[in-house]
Amino acid sequence: MVSALLDSVIRDWATARSVARGLPVPVADHGGWRVDTRSPGEECRYFFAAPVPGLAALAATIDRPRVFIKLCDTREVLARLVPAGWVFEVDTWVMEGAPIARGGLAPGYRVDRTQEGERVEVRIVADDGTFAASGYGGRASGVFAYDRIVTDDRHRRLGLGRAVMALLGEAASPGDRHVLVATAMGRALYESIGWCVRSDYTTAFIPEPG
Repeated sequence: MVSALLDSVIRDWATARSVARGLPVPVADHGGWRVDTRSPGEECRYFFAAPVPGLAALAATIDRPRVFIKLCDTREVLARLVPAGWVFEVDTWVMEGAPIARGGLAPGYRVDRTQEGERVEVRIVADDGTFAASGYGGRASGVFAYDRIVTDDRHRRLGLGRAVMALLGEAASPGDRHVLVATAMGRALYESIGWCVRSDYTTAFIPEPG
């Protein structure tokens, strides 16, 4: 059974993530939370900190693509709760760790950092103006969410991803919990700097026809 602490962290992380993306705040729905993203590729997404009964009940009512269910548990657990025909995104994990101290930026790069309220964006570009790395962050209810941390393949292994994390984290307040969702590649990086996995994070959806 998920702890009340993880439940609250996921709720507040989902809110902070919405801040980072300029989306509506999550609303309670079926024992989890719903965000109405209304983008071309996504109508809405549901977050669940645990496999509560409402998740299966919700999934049974969904009959169209572009509605995503996200659960803090394994693919095997979520597969038992959604109807046949649903598919899964690659495995990811909720991770938490200490803020990263800013270090020196590799020669030949510069930083563009923009902050509006609790939302922050960082871009690192090469001296020739080409994109190198970027990321977004948002803060809500004592949680700082790191979002969409990307490093261009041509600029890897130069510490740019770590620099983005450090620059984003400067927008957090003292005592905030620092949380993100990582792919397998990102998980290895974050574990190497002392972050820990809080839970699996699995996404299921109905595929587009054809």
